Amino acid sequence: MNRAVVTGASGAVGYGLIKALLSQGVSVTVLGRTKPKIDGVDFVKCDLKELADLKLDTAADTFFHLAWNGTYGADRNDEKQQFLNVGYTLDAVKLAKRIGCKSFVGVGSQAEYGVVPYGTALTPHLECKPQNFYGKAKLRARSESAELCTKLGIKFNWCRVISAFGEGDKPYTLIMQTIAKFTRGESCDFTPCDQIWDYIYNEDLGRALCLVATNGKDGATYVIGSGCSMPLKDYIGKIRNAVGNSSAKCNFGAIDYFENQAMYLCADISDLTRDTGFVPQVTFDEGIRRTVQWYKNNNCEE
Repeated sequence: MNRAVVTGASGAVGYGLIKALLSQGVSVTVLGRTKPKIDGVDFVKCDLKELADLKLDTAADTFFHLAWNGTYGADRNDEKQQFLNVGYTLDAVKLAKRIGCKSFVGVGSQAEYGVVPYGTALTPHLECKPQNFYGKAKLRARSESAELCTKLGIKFNWCRVISAFGEGDKPYTLIMQTIAKFTRGESCDFTPCDQIWDYIYNEDLGRALCLVATNGKDGATYVIGSGCSMPLKDYIGKIRNAVGNSSAKCNFGAIDYFENQAMYLCADISDLTRDTGFVPQVTFDEGIRRTVQWYKNNNCEE
């Protein structure tokens, strides 16, 4: 891999991917509305609706499509907005073809699975039953972009990310909101937080995406997580320890679970490891320590 194009690089996933690419000596062109806060990348200001007509002077060999509108809150169930993203994904594939890319990696979500039975690990082969339009649109985007890549002669992979965290994360995510409140010494209201969750540090996630691009089997879908899980309540305790503010209180049970709350999310990464050699290297404890330090160093505010 010599040059990669990345869309939607403004969050934790994009931050981790760009760092991984740069560490491997790969030149990076970022397409998006906001320039990522990482030195050493070429930036082209571009909205998703502009991908269809975008002209890039620089050729590339790999295309990572992360961009997606409506990823948070009520927008996740906005049918019109969500399915516009399917067309944008196809526009990304066509752009990849125009600039000479041989590999296209699309980033999906655990939302494609819907709510799985407790104790069921998420595998690439597990039946998908999405329960909101975000998950339904992601699933359709995977199917249609895979078909288009085959038609255009581009290697295709789809990566369903469970839950990522790390430097560059958006302020509205659970982990970043919790870090912010604990840093200020505020008490936090949570659900009972008995959900079993799988978090992967974005540096590991970035390496996984790079390995999929180079070593993944054509047409394969991979689930990306740490492969380890524990109650969400335990993660929150580790965040408080990393912040170092023992006066901040955790009010578990102050908020009800969301409707159709997923109670078990754990990635089975055996296919990913077998095909690409990926093995997570950063524990949650170490990753959250780095994330808290990044937050403090950058004077991040909500």
